[in-house]
Amino acid sequence: MPTTLHSPLDMHLHLRDGEMLKRVAPLSAYTFSGALVMPNLVPPVTSKEEILEYRSRIIKAIGNENFVPYMTLFFQPTYTREFLESVQDEITAIKLYPAGITTNSEGGVSGFEIGALRPTLEAMSELGIPLCIHGETNGFVMDREAEFVPIYESLALHFPKLKIIMEHITTKESVAALDRFENLYATITLHHLMITLDDVAGGMLQPHLFCKPIAKRPEDREALLRVALAAHPKVMFGSDSAPHPREAKECPGCAAGVFTAPIALQMLVELFESNGAPIENLQKFISDNARKIYQLTPVKKEVVLQKSPFVVPEIYDGVVPFHAKTTLQYTIHTVI
Repeated sequence: MPTTLHSPLDMHLHLRDGEMLKRVAPLSAYTFSGALVMPNLVPPVTSKEEILEYRSRIIKAIGNENFVPYMTLFFQPTYTREFLESVQDEITAIKLYPAGITTNSEGGVSGFEIGALRPTLEAMSELGIPLCIHGETNGFVMDREAEFVPIYESLALHFPKLKIIMEHITTKESVAALDRFENLYATITLHHLMITLDDVAGGMLQPHLFCKPIAKRPEDREALLRVALAAHPKVMFGSDSAPHPREAKECPGCAAGVFTAPIALQMLVELFESNGAPIENLQKFISDNARKIYQLTPVKKEVVLQKSPFVVPEIYDGVVPFHAKTTLQYTIHTVI
């Protein structure tokens, strides 16, 4: 029996720019109604002009696909209320990166003193602009996200009207924080629902599974699966699909990022089915929860998947996808 998903949304997507944008944007735009587009370009997106120009390049890259890029700004503690009011209608959220913690984040925040952040975060609270955070410290790599949870808690307490989205959570500690604070939400990726660090480095190193935050322990994956499969109302799908050219992954100094955009829906249907979760829960995880959290009305799109073997291509125009050359149970039949 076919499976139909209505207006899928990807609430954390990297489309890059230039030639890479032209390669990958159509792949997301084909099956998703919209996506929250990350602003960590070089240089990062920090002005109204840059938002409008980047959106224009995305629209051009996707051609005739029915897809809305939900734009974001790269957080700067110098943003004033006047500036935020001037860009409010052009953005869906603002993304905060700790300095140097991931790809193209060197211009991020170096400290989390509430006093320094208060003017901007209070203005965001009053204007209803959500704050998305890549939550990691500079500590030991397996502990970085768990160490950041107290920062999430402090921000949630000091700014109770601010919607805070914990991006691409990977730990049981982040999952637990969801239910302690009314204004904390989270995105979860496909790959963090499927892999642990053992898959990345337990045998031969798998560069196409290396990402930040790095995959964690089995008990962390189980915590993520529990809330995703149950369609916890405060979690939503965000692929964190992060394309890099093959030569940037299969080399010394491997770039961080897993490319899942073209196979995310097929694998999610299979994942939910294999775990006995109803399709209604996948619909909530892939779209309905995000609509409520972000107050979105996405463009109408129906993606019909059927149970038929689909071999994941070895490469998509120079970018190696998650689970390349493996056979999936589902294929995309039609997009309406």
